[in-house]
Amino acid sequence: MATKRLKIPPTKNALLIIKRKMAFLELGASLLERKKELLTRLVYERLKQYRALRQEAKKSLETAYYWLGMTHTRMSNRSLQQAALGLKPPLNIKILPRSRIGVQYPAVTATRLPLQPVGLMGTDSSFDETRRHLADMVVLLARLGEAETALWRLLEEQRKTQKRVNALKYNVIPKYVTTIHFIKSSLEEEERNTLFQIKVLREKQENV
Repeated sequence: MATKRLKIPPTKNALLIIKRKMAFLELGASLLERKKELLTRLVYERLKQYRALRQEAKKSLETAYYWLGMTHTRMSNRSLQQAALGLKPPLNIKILPRSRIGVQYPAVTATRLPLQPVGLMGTDSSFDETRRHLADMVVLLARLGEAETALWRLLEEQRKTQKRVNALKYNVIPKYVTTIHFIKSSLEEEERNTLFQIKVLREKQENV
């Protein structure tokens, strides 16, 4: 299927304008190609980080629930609820915007704070272990959430960039190339006709 051309008059001025625009489009395609390569590299880096964090978070989750089950076994639900009342969150979480190659995502910083002492009688030693492991688990989940959000946003931007590159390389730029070829051919044909007419006029004058 032939590439469609732009609907513009085949003039020298139009040819100059189209050539300048095509040079700009080729530069844009080159920059987008570079951006796509950088995004692809970042995606692989983030994917590796995400997989490692996911595995680490899974192990932390298993450990935390093991200790939670242990505490439930050693303490009654009532004692556990009373011990948890009034406890402050053992975490300090900050969420700030971050940007890489024009892609924005939240940067999560989670820090575990020292455990608040519990003065109630009847608490088991496993209670503090449970609190510590649950806090460590949440820290990892916060980091995992950041990694996953960044990964999906980078992937989405990579797909968008690839679409733009394909549109320029296989649709827009070929249309400009076809238009330039058409204008050149039209101008050459017009020049040949002009030269032919001049030749005919000269021959007529010579024969007079």
